[in-house]
Amino acid sequence: MTIMEKRILSIRNKEDAIVLRQTVAAFDFSKFTKKEIRELVKAMRITMKAADGVGLSANQIGLNLSLFIAQTGSAKVHAVFNPKIVKAAPDEDEMEEGCLSVPGTFGLVRRPTKVWVEGQDADGKRVRLRATGFLARVFQHEIDHLNGVLFIDKAKDVRTVMS
Repeated sequence: MTIMEKRILSIRNKEDAIVLRQTVAAFDFSKFTKKEIRELVKAMRITMKAADGVGLSANQIGLNLSLFIAQTGSAKVHAVFNPKIVKAAPDEDEMEEGCLSVPGTFGLVRRPTKVWVEGQDADGKRVRLRATGFLARVFQHEIDHLNGVLFIDKAKDVRTVMS
């Protein structure tokens, strides 16, 4: 794999929509070298940044792998393999969301304000992350992607903005 920007799948394309609506396979570390994993994460980060995104799941670039990356603001880049939400705070808030795979569309989504996510890091080591606020929202949005769920499935007041 060469490190370069990848094409982000769009729900507007019938074949892409099929991929985006499927639950991904577990990430099997035995099938990749450490270098391939680093290159994959780097390619996803380049793609996400080029699209002005804050999160990207592997299936959004056509890969049937349980992996997402997220970066809000100048915070560190999170690359989480085989992520699962293991706990969510009872407090929720509603915010407008958009998605790189649903271009020009926005809607209000209610989500927990804090989540605990378990998964693995790029070395395959078990990690447990606590995310609050906007980062918690991004984690939930990306984990939904890995389960074939798009934000428009949960949103209300969905609107499309023409560019």
